Amino acid sequence: MSYLRNVFPVPKGYSLRSYLTAATAARAGDEMSGPALLLAGLAVTGSTTDSSTLLAGITVSAAVGGPVLGALLDRAGRPGRLLAGALALYATGLMVILAGLGRIPMACTLPLAVLTGLLGPALSGGWTAQLPRVAADARLSRANALDAMTFDVASLAGPALAGGVAELLGASTALALAAALITAAVPAAWRLPAGPVRDRGTRSAPVAGALAAGFRVVLRRPLLARATLTSVASCAAQGMLAACVPLIGAQWLGTAGRGVLLFSGAAVSALAANAVLARRPLTVAPDTVVRAGALVQAGALLLAATGRPVALVAAVLVLGIGEGPQLTALFAVRHRETPEHLRGQVFTTGASLKITAFALGVAVAGPLAAWSLPGTLALAAGTAAGGALALGRESV
Repeated sequence: MSYLRNVFPVPKGYSLRSYLTAATAARAGDEMSGPALLLAGLAVTGSTTDSSTLLAGITVSAAVGGPVLGALLDRAGRPGRLLAGALALYATGLMVILAGLGRIPMACTLPLAVLTGLLGPALSGGWTAQLPRVAADARLSRANALDAMTFDVASLAGPALAGGVAELLGASTALALAAALITAAVPAAWRLPAGPVRDRGTRSAPVAGALAAGFRVVLRRPLLARATLTSVASCAAQGMLAACVPLIGAQWLGTAGRGVLLFSGAAVSALAANAVLARRPLTVAPDTVVRAGALVQAGALLLAATGRPVALVAAVLVLGIGEGPQLTALFAVRHRETPEHLRGQVFTTGASLKITAFALGVAVAGPLAAWSLPGTLALAAGTAAGGALALGRESV
């Protein structure tokens, strides 16, 4: 990737630190916005159905918005400015939803949530797709680990901030703070390095054609297809676990809140694992790490299914050790396997697929967990392991 230094000159004063700081703020705001929206909706409307419907609307629409946003980023001469606009519109959408709660009918507020959610992948894949323009050559491996750490920090800080601010200042203030964190990342996004100069034909080609080309890359490159499938299966398993967490707390630990607190430990161990990788990268291929991470997560879920408190603590620590390096390795595979002119689309499409898989995991596990908690955790383990073992060596 040595050519990237010439193709993507980094602006004077722009550094990897600027990228990581802004990415952390945007992703913490994103992680904060979900629970804050849920709490604000419940506080204003008094309806758990309305609040959960808003959250579902802003989450599920990302599956549609991701590929389109990625295609537009790939065609843009200054993708950072498009990314900045997406972040600003996402934050604005959150504030418009907040302003409409209790003042306009839910039938009008829900479409606003859906429209806002279309831009959600900008906070994940849209950012990461720009990383080679900031950290090329040998620095990219370390930068991948640091970028993955921003997700770990956000997953820890976001929900904690949402709950703490909602408790002290109200749920509406928590949602406003989430929007402010996302807005704070706009200047750094605006200043991201320019993309390569494209001919007029490329820039004016139909978006549908670009979308098809992006999906073809994912499907026809075996290593990329396998890493994508494995990561999507892992996210589905994580969604199943998320649906089980309150019941794990209530049935095995005494209170539902203890379950939520316990499983925040997975984010801590994921952050620690990625911190180690940032200093001492693994020598094995990232493809192997993606699959191994899924198998480690499967083992952790089986350990959690025993229901013993000590085993649960061990399970969440092991779970994070699988999740953190897997995300870092997934970024490495995508950067390596994706043509530069389709990188934005592949990253945002991947983010969309993972968001959708997580939501489906929650939907499937919700009713199953009430029937059998150990059985649901075993199913989650099987899902993660299945993703790791699918598309075997013959596809390489």
